[in-house]
Amino acid sequence: MSTIKKLRLGPLPKTESVKLTFACPAGLKADLERYAALHAQAYGEAVDAEKLIPHMLEAFMAGDRGFRKGTAARSTPPKPT
Repeated sequence: MSTIKKLRLGPLPKTESVKLTFACPAGLKADLERYAALHAQAYGEAVDAEKLIPHMLEAFMAGDRGFRKGTAARSTPPKPT
């Protein structure tokens, strides 16, 4: 690893994936490319910006208390009366 400060998104795990296509603003694409460059410097492995997106979304959703709370409420079976 490099001496660059570690990023919130750590080394990427190997995962099974499904292709998903979406459009984003040009500025966001440029930011993703800059993040990918910093990630490569920090962890010593080049990564395409597109490969970062699922991991960023996963981290975002894991940190969203409202989403976790809503998901937990739906996955909890009803209490017997």
